Parts: sequence; C-alpha cells; structure tokens
Amino acid sequence: MKNRLSFIAILFLVFVGYSQETYTLAKESVLKINGSSTIHDWTVTANSMKGSMKMDAGVLKNLLFQVEVEQIKSERGAAMDKKMHAALKKEEHPEVTFKFQEIKKDTGSENSFHIMGLLNIAGTEKEVDITSEFQEVGGKYVFKGNKEIKLQDFNMEPPTAMFGQIIVGDNVTIDFDLVFTKG
Repeated sequence: MKNRLSFIAILFLVFVGYSQETYTLAKESVLKINGSSTIHDWTVTANSMKGSMKMDAGVLKNLLFQVEVEQIKSERGAAMDKKMHAALKKEEHPEVTFKFQEIKKDTGSENSFHIMGLLNIAGTEKEVDITSEFQEVGGKYVFKGNKEIKLQDFNMEPPTAMFGQIIVGDNVTIDFDLVFTKG
C-alpha cells in the first residue's frame, strides 16, 4: 500500500510539473525607449532581447526579460550610443533585466493588468508596477504598454554633450510590445 501511495504521489508531481507551459520571447517583439534633451526628443531601440514565461492553467506564474545593453541603438548614431551605454554602465552591467513577482487585474479594461517585478538598470534594482495589456492572441501571449522611469532613480547620470550644452532629460518612457510563443 505504501508503494502504491508513493507511486501516486510521484505521478501527481510529474503531472503538476508538466501542466505548466513555457513560452519564449519572439523576434517580432519591440522595445523602444523615448526621451528628451535640451535640443530634441530621441528614441533608442533594443535590438537584442530574450525572455521566458511560464503559464499554468492560463495564469502567469513566471516571467524573466533581458535586454542586451550593447544592442540598444539610437537613430542618432555612434556618439549617442556611446554616451547612452556609458550611462547604462554597460561594462559592469551588460544587461537590463525584469523579474516577475506578481500580476493583478486592473480595473481599467478587460485585458489590463498590473505586473509587479524587479527592474534592474545599470546595477540598481527597483520594484516597479507596470500597467500592461496582457492577452492571448492566436496561441501567443502579448504584453503591450509603457512605463515611465527616472534615470536618477536607477543611479544613472543623464548623459550630456557639447560640453554640457545638451542635457538628456531625467524622465524616459519605455514602450514595449512583447510577444511570447510556446516552446
């Protein structure tokens, strides 16, 4: 009888372990960072991202998202990229990461959720609450939204140029459209 209960317990644990579905970040995902300076607005694009997500019976259980700092590029060229990478402390912290903690339904709309997690930028980790659309579309899960942050909250000095005549604003907005596919 004891062996039979052990077998049933093992079978249950195996079944529960396999009920979770794993998803990975698709190439069609987009993340842009928008900001301003004393002269012009600017946009940079994350060109190398990776992420994984676990769902269990339609409920988000885990999410990890990473952006390679070296591959965040601007439309303004290498000089801006170099200053941005220095502000992000690329050498010491080559990735920006987001680690999921909790998800809560937002009263705003049917697909609106608060996603809480730890955002690590330039080696400084902060708890953040990101309001996002989150829904399943054709077997894929999509997160879409934006999050405003202050550079100084992450111990980043806003970059300057032209001997301090051009100063990047402290507030930036991260726009994201992240698609996770099964696999």
